[in-house]
Amino acid sequence: MPSMCALTAAFGWRRSKVDLQALLEPLGVACREAGEAIRAVRRRGFDVEQKGDLSPVTEADRAAEAILLAALARLAPDVPVVAEEEVAAGRVPQLATFFFLVDPLDGTKEFVRGGVDYTVNVGLVTREGPVLGLVYVPEQDHLFTGLVGEGAFVEEGNARRPIHVVEPREPMVVVASKSHLNAATERYLEIVAPGATRVSIGSSLKFCLVAEGKADFYPRLSPTSEWDTAAGHAVLLAAGGRVDGLDGRGLAYGKAKFLNQGFAATSGWQAPELSPFLDSKPVTARGG
Repeated sequence: MPSMCALTAAFGWRRSKVDLQALLEPLGVACREAGEAIRAVRRRGFDVEQKGDLSPVTEADRAAEAILLAALARLAPDVPVVAEEEVAAGRVPQLATFFFLVDPLDGTKEFVRGGVDYTVNVGLVTREGPVLGLVYVPEQDHLFTGLVGEGAFVEEGNARRPIHVVEPREPMVVVASKSHLNAATERYLEIVAPGATRVSIGSSLKFCLVAEGKADFYPRLSPTSEWDTAAGHAVLLAAGGRVDGLDGRGLAYGKAKFLNQGFAATSGWQAPELSPFLDSKPVTARGG
């Protein structure tokens, strides 16, 4: 993990770690504004389009992303921003030591179906891992924040409380993708977490359930994009958990096409290797 001095140098800030903590508040405001924009689109109705990877996109995705991009341009103008819909449009910035990853509406499929477990996500990362993250749940007005090395919190309306992982239960509570639970994940769970209680939920909220101590394990043996994971990854790390990639090391960022092939998110313990259970054929990301 980079030093705070390196962080402040990258941002052009002279002050200490207070700067990153202070950044969380205005970013939280932006996430809430993005969430309200999404809900406004839902109230008046919307059309659904398909992107090149066949994933859905709506007016809500674009409206929320515009709000977040404007906030980041104002708050951290020198830091590159990799945002889902910008990348889909072919606009990819040159990466620096630190960069933001933005998913304005994670769980678009659930949103389109009328579900409530979609999220707004902003993460600050290095190639080695996340630094800070915000995950906002518009339908619940819950904002999860994490600053790695400093702690994680959830704001529920006007109340704010710290969150932390718990020791794994026996049997474990496992969260899994609502839309992308595949055979490889099923095989893996049969070996690693037999008899586990399953919770099926969409979006990056799965990371937050582990961070909050409501679940023990979130394995993903299918592709995601880095903007799907960065914010939730940061919250979970800040809460005492861990997220490992296929190689058993911390999930890294800035990879080719910003693609994660798989990961294991836990309450702090190292999960068994994923690779033996994965299908060998390369695939593309399909979100949360």
